[in-house]
Amino acid sequence: MDIRIGDELIMKKKHPCGSNRFEVTRIGADLRIKCLGCGREILQERIKIEKNIRKVMRDGDAG
Repeated sequence: MDIRIGDELIMKKKHPCGSNRFEVTRIGADLRIKCLGCGREILQERIKIEKNIRKVMRDGDAG
């Protein structure tokens, strides 16, 4: 899956704060994503995150 720094990920499951939107801040074997609801950062394996992605939004994507 093509994921880049700055992409906004809409996940299937919500973060405990209630938001399901995250911003990618680091890529590699692990991804660091930042919750856009509360600002908490999560470092997790790429495979686990990719399984839970509903949609990837980039700059210039509409809705």
